[in-house]
Order: sequence, then structure tokens, then C-alpha cells
Amino acid sequence: MLAAMSRRLVALIAHDKKKLDLALFVREHAALLRRFPLIATATTGELLREKAGVEVERVRSGPEGGDMQVGARIATEEVLAVLFFRDPLTAQPHEPDVSALMRICDVHRVPLATNLATAEAIASWLEEQVAPAP
Repeated sequence: MLAAMSRRLVALIAHDKKKLDLALFVREHAALLRRFPLIATATTGELLREKAGVEVERVRSGPEGGDMQVGARIATEEVLAVLFFRDPLTAQPHEPDVSALMRICDVHRVPLATNLATAEAIASWLEEQVAPAP
């Protein structure tokens, strides 16, 4: 089961005002996150490559359907966890897509972090997923 879990994707998404926060988080946890295939929405993925030095599969930007592309990957059980740094203070034009992504995480029991505190918790959980068995 460990091998199957370690091949599943970790999705990385951030609203515009949270992209740098996600990049800093990813840079801090790069050694762990590099152990998983990573997927990100377009602009976020490019920033993560530049600022955190990680390779990511890039899908469309969130407003262009990227959230839905990630959601489809969740539905096909390809995603192990989602780190989605949301901006709760700015209205998003694609809010229905954001809500749908959160819903599909709930339906498929995929851990979802929406801020730094929950991302740290998921990072600890991911560490357990790749730790060698005693």
C-alpha cells in the first residue's frame, strides 16, 4: 500500500494573494514534497518552479478550469492530498469551482488544507505515509 500511496499526486493550488505563502511552504517542505508527483494550477505551478525549485505537472489556471481538472483527478483516485491556500478575504470569480473542488475532496475523503496551519498538519501526515515501516 505504501508504494501505491507514494505514487499518488499532491495537488498545490493558491489564490493570487496566497501564492507566495504556498511557495514558501513548498520550499520549506521540498524534501518531503519531492517524494510525490506534484500537480498545480498553471500560474501557481510556474511560481513553485521558480521560487521553490520543485517540478510540477501544470494544468489550466483556476478560473480557466484548473480546479475542475484537479477535481477530476481526485475523482479517479489519483490525488492523495490537496494544499489549496485560499484567500478568504477576496471574492473569487470562480467560487463555484472552488466549492466543487472542496466538495469532491470531501466525497472522496482526500485531505484538504486551505491555510498554513492545516498544510502543516497534512505535511506531518504525508511524512507518515512515506516513512519506512518499523
